Amino acid sequence: MKRISHKLVQSWASWGTRFLPFADAASPELPLSRLLRLSLFQVSVGMALVLLVGTLNRVMIVELKVPAALVSIMVALPLLFAPLRALIGFRSDNHRSELGWRRVPYLWMGSLMQFGGFSIMPFALLVLAGAGQANEAPAWVGHMGAAVAFLLVGAGVHTTQTVGLALATDLAPQEDQPKVVGLMYVMLLVGMIVSAFLFGHLLSDYTPGRLVQVIQGAAITTLILNVLAMWKQEPRSRLRKPGTPVEGSFAQAWQSFSQGGHALRRLWVVALGTMAFTMEDVLLEPYGGEILSLSVSATTMLTATLSAGSLIGFCWASYVLGRGADAFRMANQGLMVGIPAFMAVILAAPMGSALVFAIGTFLIGLGAGLFSHGTLTATMNLAPKEQTGLALGAWGAVQATAAGGAMALGGVLRDVLAQNWGALSGYNGVYLLEIVLLVASWAAMIPLLSRRRITPQHDAT
Repeated sequence: MKRISHKLVQSWASWGTRFLPFADAASPELPLSRLLRLSLFQVSVGMALVLLVGTLNRVMIVELKVPAALVSIMVALPLLFAPLRALIGFRSDNHRSELGWRRVPYLWMGSLMQFGGFSIMPFALLVLAGAGQANEAPAWVGHMGAAVAFLLVGAGVHTTQTVGLALATDLAPQEDQPKVVGLMYVMLLVGMIVSAFLFGHLLSDYTPGRLVQVIQGAAITTLILNVLAMWKQEPRSRLRKPGTPVEGSFAQAWQSFSQGGHALRRLWVVALGTMAFTMEDVLLEPYGGEILSLSVSATTMLTATLSAGSLIGFCWASYVLGRGADAFRMANQGLMVGIPAFMAVILAAPMGSALVFAIGTFLIGLGAGLFSHGTLTATMNLAPKEQTGLALGAWGAVQATAAGGAMALGGVLRDVLAQNWGALSGYNGVYLLEIVLLVASWAAMIPLLSRRRITPQHDAT
């Protein structure tokens, strides 16, 4: 009996590491319970992204009649902080404080910015909706309040995510760092899926008051999750007291990173591919509501469908890359999946099929997951020694900047085309441009595909 029990335990452990992505990311230095608790900051980030990019942009465009161009610009405001992600990561590497922490102060600051943005947002939405006495306030007050709220939440997301990933990398053994970072991104997608389902259920009977309650709940939940995530995670060190010397400057570190492994070309590929996969982010839900006449609850579920596709793509990429596949070829496969995905979204309108629209949305997420994991793995594998954090920040900065710019451009382009050729042409014009960007990203990746297979710097043992 004891022998049978031992075999069952061994079999379960084997299945876990074979079929559950990043199940072997835990280590004696970073047990699974502590690792999962640390990953809660990614859940809060996923929740914020669902609100900003999914639920709120649909409500503002369809229910509150705010122009799509203005909403797209608001959603893209966080890109003002995106280029600073590499600098934030570098500053947290070298932060000096009396408490001996370098990551926790930045995590706390990012959490407070997220909380502050969500706290302001309900009042701005009440003004935009013209509810009660808010109807007497000028429209620019609502627009300005919403812009400040979006900016604060976005800045908090960038700060929290960059420093949280750096802290996870610090705590993990060197050979497990890529797997730990991968787990963090999976938790981001899980947070988006769960939040999308929850928000869809809570907003099934939409009212402005119910939306305000959802946002207030998101503010409190964000603070709770992030405090739990950072609690007793980072060890204190006397070497981080004020006055201790800082090794090198950001300019020197960036110069070292940019000179190796086609770094700038890789970042160009990340920028083009990210634009291709995110230009439609603020348009999918309005497209479903305006063209296919879907409800708020139904279009909110599209965010869950998109996130589920990304999660499956990320998990599959992890499974294949763990067996020695080329990271750039994996990213290229993601680009190839994206082309039929956008074609399906375009065909959904003439077919009048919500199912075809959902399939296209799922494939967009799948392609984005494959592309993101491939480029992230390649960036980490080719990072100069002891610059994994900087490389991670550069990848995140380029991705976030490209995503923000693409969302703003998508909204403006949709409005311009819709005014001249109708609403459907406005949406389809954006989707066709994304197909062109997918082809451009593939062309920029050709020299990277011809390189010899990437050999990771750290063996995953």
